[in-house]
Amino acid sequence: MSRLTLRLPETLHQQLAHLAEGEGISLNQYIVYALTRQVTLAYAVASISDEEVQQQKRLFGSIVQELGKASSSEIAAALAEREMVPSEKELDSGTVEGLQQKIKAAAKAKTGENA
Repeated sequence: MSRLTLRLPETLHQQLAHLAEGEGISLNQYIVYALTRQVTLAYAVASISDEEVQQQKRLFGSIVQELGKASSSEIAAALAEREMVPSEKELDSGTVEGLQQKIKAAAKAKTGENA
């Protein structure tokens, strides 16, 4: 394992120490964790060119069009092959309706926040 001496502004040092204490780990462990997370994010996020985005949109569009070309007999066959399972007791129509209302309310609230 390597050793590194690092000079930090006092406020940053205090913030890191506080965060480490909140996690119940040493300051050294927290800094290693934070740096590892940052390096991982740098490798995980890759920008895509506008051309690639447009190509993906075209491919998606063609897939959607192909899906829409299924005949009614193909759709019926696919539905007949699906696995049927009994409903869970807890998911009665009242529970489902309540969940749907919560989802709609959350969507309206989110739309209101973004407006």
